[in-house]
Amino acid sequence: MSRTIVVTGGATGIGRATAERFRADGDEVVITGRREDVLAKTAADLGARGVVCDATDPAQVQRLAAGLPERIDVLVNNAGGNTDFGRGEGGLARLKANWLANLEANLLSAVLTTAALGPRLTTAVIHLGSIAGARGPGSYGAAKAALATWNLDVAADLGPRGVTSNVVAPGFTADTEFFRGGLTAERRAWLLEATMTKREGTVADIAGTIHFLASDAGRHVTGQVLHVNGGALTSR
Repeated sequence: MSRTIVVTGGATGIGRATAERFRADGDEVVITGRREDVLAKTAADLGARGVVCDATDPAQVQRLAAGLPERIDVLVNNAGGNTDFGRGEGGLARLKANWLANLEANLLSAVLTTAALGPRLTTAVIHLGSIAGARGPGSYGAAKAALATWNLDVAADLGPRGVTSNVVAPGFTADTEFFRGGLTAERRAWLLEATMTKREGTVADIAGTIHFLASDAGRHVTGQVLHVNGGALTSR
């Protein structure tokens, strides 16, 4: 039986790979994003449904929820990204704006979408975290750390209904828009050297982990942060 999957920020990168992985199962997939043209192309390519939605805007999230089925099996809160590449230029006002932007993009987007769709969930919600949530930097790392802490509340709230909540935290992952074309050869070499596998992660690596958490095999995994980073950050 096909399921209904919602992937925010599903037009590119990890979101697209995740939507594609669920579509391979024959699931009905809804992807959201802010860029209508990019969203429409991805939806057509994958046979998914695209809905324009800025997940930081309560009104747009409410409209998204109103147009979705009463039963949603899996929610993937993938929307987000580092909004601060200014390195602190512009004084305190700019600093405040950068911090608020990262909190909105990476934490509040997930909070709003989960609040709107959580009562309809049957299986799992998966939030996209980051290796930065465990070791910085700056407002982006802080927002991802807050996401991981808030996930504990979500897991406790949804758990009695049999719905799991987890964070998947990628390390350096290729084929995404994260670095906005600004990744130097030296920085890439450093990121690869930090791994134990000596390779960059792929969007398929992350999508596969998300897919596992939404599968029957992942039914007793909840309240966790699953790091997918080739050993660049270890836990015990």
